[in-house]
Amino acid sequence: MVFNPIDINSLSRKRYFEHYLNNVRCTYSMTANIDITCLLSELKNNGIKLYPALIHMITTVVNTHVEFRTCFDAEGNLGYWDSLSPSYTIFHDDDKTFSSIWTLYGEKFSDFYSRYLNDMKMYGSVKQFAAKANEPSNTFPISSIPWVNFTGFNLNVYNEGTYLLPIFTMGKYVQHDGKILLPLSGQFHHAVCDGYHAGVLYNELQLRANTCKEWLLTN
Repeated sequence: MVFNPIDINSLSRKRYFEHYLNNVRCTYSMTANIDITCLLSELKNNGIKLYPALIHMITTVVNTHVEFRTCFDAEGNLGYWDSLSPSYTIFHDDDKTFSSIWTLYGEKFSDFYSRYLNDMKMYGSVKQFAAKANEPSNTFPISSIPWVNFTGFNLNVYNEGTYLLPIFTMGKYVQHDGKILLPLSGQFHHAVCDGYHAGVLYNELQLRANTCKEWLLTN
């Protein structure tokens, strides 16, 4: 993993960054439905789990755009990671608690899926908040609330407001007008991305779901 420093004076959105970080510190949430009709069909036909497929989709699109990889490092330096890996929650049905696991990202889904299955086998029953140790700095959070088909979801993060990476929460999918729709909420920091960038992300996620046959079974 490589962290690339950013010179704030060379940042094209310097004025926006400084305004939404220093003057009016601002994050925002956006929830949209992703049509997973084709994706879910392909997954069921091939015996592939939905959750890791969605995690890989989100991570792939996030890694396509530097806006979603921009953050402060441990020393407070502004920069962007060359690549991010997902840190995702899993649910323990017996005691209704959850844990967080991270899996190293790879562009090829089959490789990522194998690592996901291995991580679940090794850490899926570990009853700790961070079930898998040694989480790298270049991760971002994904979680799921599969019991609720929500139309909006907002996280209230009470810190200094300098966490710049996106946070994603997916909900329960439902059938509507012949389509299977899954709500996905994203929490974004206005200092690094605007509504346009979030819109591009959701549109690219939908395109990836529509074209799942092109990447899902690629060896």
